[in-house]
Amino acid sequence: MASAVLLLAACGSPAASSGGTNEAGGGSGGSGSVAEAPVKGGSLTFAADTEPVSFDIHVSSQDITGAILRNVFDSLVAEDASGKFHPWLAESWEVAPDLKSYTFRLRKGVTFHDGTPFDAEAVKVNFDRIADPATKSQLASNLLGPYTGTTVVDPLTVKVGFSAPFAPFLQAASTAYLGFYSPKTIAANAATLGSGGPVGVGTGPFVFTGYTKGQEAVLTRNTAYAWAPKTGGHTGPAYLDKLTVRFLPEASVRVGSLNSRQIDVAAAIPPANAKAVEANANLALLKTDYPGGNYSIYLNTSKPPLNDEKVRKALQRGIDVETNVKALYFGQFKRAWSPLAPTTPGYNAALENSWPYDQALAGKLLDEAGWTGRDADGYRTKDGKRLVVDWPLLPAQYVRDQRDILGQAFQADLKKIGVEVVRPQADIGTYLDRVYGGKADMADYSWSRFEPDVLWLLFNGASKPQKGGQNATFLDDRDLTAWTDQGRATLDETVRKDVYGKTQQRAVDLALVIPVYTQSQVLGLGKQVRGLTLDANAWPLFYDVWLAKTAQ
Repeated sequence: MASAVLLLAACGSPAASSGGTNEAGGGSGGSGSVAEAPVKGGSLTFAADTEPVSFDIHVSSQDITGAILRNVFDSLVAEDASGKFHPWLAESWEVAPDLKSYTFRLRKGVTFHDGTPFDAEAVKVNFDRIADPATKSQLASNLLGPYTGTTVVDPLTVKVGFSAPFAPFLQAASTAYLGFYSPKTIAANAATLGSGGPVGVGTGPFVFTGYTKGQEAVLTRNTAYAWAPKTGGHTGPAYLDKLTVRFLPEASVRVGSLNSRQIDVAAAIPPANAKAVEANANLALLKTDYPGGNYSIYLNTSKPPLNDEKVRKALQRGIDVETNVKALYFGQFKRAWSPLAPTTPGYNAALENSWPYDQALAGKLLDEAGWTGRDADGYRTKDGKRLVVDWPLLPAQYVRDQRDILGQAFQADLKKIGVEVVRPQADIGTYLDRVYGGKADMADYSWSRFEPDVLWLLFNGASKPQKGGQNATFLDDRDLTAWTDQGRATLDETVRKDVYGKTQQRAVDLALVIPVYTQSQVLGLGKQVRGLTLDANAWPLFYDVWLAKTAQ
């Protein structure tokens, strides 16, 4: 289901972050002693902690969908760890001075998995599909921004137009979500692309050959692949014959399967297990911090009680974020101070330590807001009504990073200052109705992307959840809207740093957001796995991966 943006979104970070290593094995065989030549062939099993709700890359907003289908779909350009762009399906491009159009000269000889050619018409068909409201795209349509249409200049030249300057487009065009389906499969299978499997026809190094719901997705090598970007470690087809993605939501099962070599790579190694994995001579740990939107709680300003800034600030200062994050994640995840992760261009470091836990201040703010009474259970009251905030919980997703347990700790913190937090469990449809419909008081999610324009999605007044946007604060603040509009209208890094820095500061000052932690990509892998790297969004890349012969 496409619209799971507000709870399911979260992607990655630069391959070279302060979070740790970013490549497994490489050509060193993991020991750093004798160089090894990559070996072609073999099957690798990767265990993911979540399963895509939809495999339609133009519809889904989930990280896991992008991470899996990055192997199936190519992009116009590739982004490296420093944020520099390189040719991929486009061999060159020109950006109009007013940033309202981008013209791409496409690579010759690229074919889809079904044998049809990749050309300018394919770009137009895909981008028009994303922009079509009938597609119900959540993430990809936002990545296209103020898209007005694509013009086919000639079979290998395409011009993408926008109604306003759109500086983030190249970064957006480097993501899997703006990847390309064969127009043939769009015409025949548009309604069933979310089901995955053979209908998911792209141009990438792997072919989507099978999917069993609740169990696994199977990708096999595209033997015709000959158009890898320079960010790849080799040319030609992938080394692996087969990549199997198993869906194992229970962390103990993933770790146990990794230890017993039933799987080769495991996602989301829990903090409590990370040191044991590192200490195991047969395993390695690959980790880095995600960029983009930190895991945060967003406060709905459109209705009581959180339409009162003092109540919002009381919640922001009444949660002991530092202690709870440190206790639950053993230092693996860093406590967040801004809605933007430190690994993202434009991060405002001045926010660090600027709004510490202060239970006394939180109580004072609630007194000033008129919540001075107390009921028999110790909760604050005003005009005979208890101070209650609604924070919906979707059980299937909150196993991730133990966010359900973290939420319980936050509930306990807020109870101490007299605020009752209710966490109704709901199916995805009910959840989305409450969050997107503005009925809930709080929503929590992360939104990772190596581009500060993520702040436009989170705080711009035009990014309305009712229309597929991500602004769960439901506030159209003049300054936040102006600054984020200005940021996406220029390539001037000085201007962008200024407006995005002010956006982060104002969002915290208005208590629209409670930043919680910077997520880390933490992968466990067997020492037989070579060449595994992380892309700019901290997703694992399997194109260069090969399997070494190791002792059993």
